[in-house]
Amino acid sequence: MGSAAETIAVVDYGMGNLRSVWQALVHVAVGREVVVTADPAVVAAAGRVVFPGQGAMPDCMRELEARGLRSAVLEAAKSKPFLGICIGLQMLFEHSEEGDVPGLGVFAGCVRRFPADKMLGPHGDKLKVPHMGWNEVAHTRSHPLWNGIDDGARFYFVHSYCVDPIDHSCIVGMTDYGIPFTSAVARDNIFAIQCHPEKSAHAGLALLTNFISWKP
Repeated sequence: MGSAAETIAVVDYGMGNLRSVWQALVHVAVGREVVVTADPAVVAAAGRVVFPGQGAMPDCMRELEARGLRSAVLEAAKSKPFLGICIGLQMLFEHSEEGDVPGLGVFAGCVRRFPADKMLGPHGDKLKVPHMGWNEVAHTRSHPLWNGIDDGARFYFVHSYCVDPIDHSCIVGMTDYGIPFTSAVARDNIFAIQCHPEKSAHAGLALLTNFISWKP
């Protein structure tokens, strides 16, 4: 067993099956311990933190608070390599239209539902919400987590809401689904992405591999 500084903590606040995230990280993090944990002390001691999630934003925020994980997540987002996935991206923003709830406020901006009147494909066909399946992520700027991943590589998405950052300099990935939306943001030691890299085949594993070696 390695030192705590080499441990990768996957934050478990009771929302969603985290086994696929854990398995993908174990696959790429050879020689590192990967733990799924609801213990704030384990999150605080870990060298890297992965903050995934699925489900409704109000439930996620409530469970994060109830388990005493809010301050540990905020502290990790300030101080160590931090990867947000899906709702783990959305929770980093100030507010969500889903349930009209405040988020963690790490990034300025809101989480908005896909606008029903704009949900049309290139041939005028109606697009379904949630946005579910494979879609391209265009790199808006270079980042170490994009290393070895083609601009426009396809990732797997499942979501009905997307983030709308106030400061566009944090945007590192954009995707089109009826409208262009922000699919990845980064600042300092934080990288967060709307899709599920653990379900995104080669591109997703490449991103997780980059996260394991990232020295922000």
